[in-house]
Amino acid sequence: MTDRLSVQVNGLSRTFGDFTAVDRIDLAVREGEIFGFLGPNGAGKSTTIRMLCGLLAPTGGTGSVAGYDINTATEDIKARIGYMSQRFSLYDDLTVEENIDFFSGLNGVPAAKRRERKDWVLAMAGIAGRRGALTRTLPAGYKQRLALGCAILHEPPVLFLDEPTAGVDPVSRRGFWDLIHELAQKAVTVFVTTHYLDEADYCDRLALIYRGRIIAEGTPRRLREAKMTNEVLEIEVDRLVAAMDLLAGRGIEAAIFGSRIHATVTDANTSLPRISALLESAGVRVAKIEPILPSLEDVFVGMIGQNEK
Repeated sequence: MTDRLSVQVNGLSRTFGDFTAVDRIDLAVREGEIFGFLGPNGAGKSTTIRMLCGLLAPTGGTGSVAGYDINTATEDIKARIGYMSQRFSLYDDLTVEENIDFFSGLNGVPAAKRRERKDWVLAMAGIAGRRGALTRTLPAGYKQRLALGCAILHEPPVLFLDEPTAGVDPVSRRGFWDLIHELAQKAVTVFVTTHYLDEADYCDRLALIYRGRIIAEGTPRRLREAKMTNEVLEIEVDRLVAAMDLLAGRGIEAAIFGSRIHATVTDANTSLPRISALLESAGVRVAKIEPILPSLEDVFVGMIGQNEK
């Protein structure tokens, strides 16, 4: 990672009629940095990426990507970035090799380098023996790596990944992140959105966007330390919805994590018996309730709750 900036925006905004999708955000991403852009559905993540990729004109603000102005040099930006979406940006009715050939031409890979780059993608994705297979027949993990290879055939300095691991098994997700870190070590800047909060720890820095605004930014560790001043109780009950209604009725901030509830409290020692008694008295059986270390997802849920207030 260097001190040179690959992405920089100031006051970036986008409105659609009376609706503000992105509201005057500031971002600075360094060369070779893995930058996580997180937020719930509808928060403004995809709209921001579309502006940074030169696909959507901002309605306010200034900025640059790979050294080119997002308002006046969108074609230059498109030539210097890679983009991969959660749908993998591939054509299912083409073969593996046909997809690579198509994206080589689309991204302007010189004819003299196309064979070399194709062989690299096939080896990286582990599908050298399946170049003639229809892309739709590939398992999700292989399609994911193929899509990544097609996105960086032209060796762009900046890579945008929009929910790239959606629908992929955990082993393939981890292998994908290993590839991302290899790219970052070669000074490629990676700007990634994900709804898997455990993946946030793979990023160098994070920004949380909510209702079009950046409400937190920093390293995963600093966000945990600076933003989570309360404590978290993990609660296992037989009736999740009823328990959530009871906690909400008492003004206790809580969220469902799998089959458990995480309740944010100011003091776990005093809140634990009070919450346990509240649930039991309402006929909700408490199988377990105990203090836990807050996860990054707890931190983000807490930040969104504070923003709502």
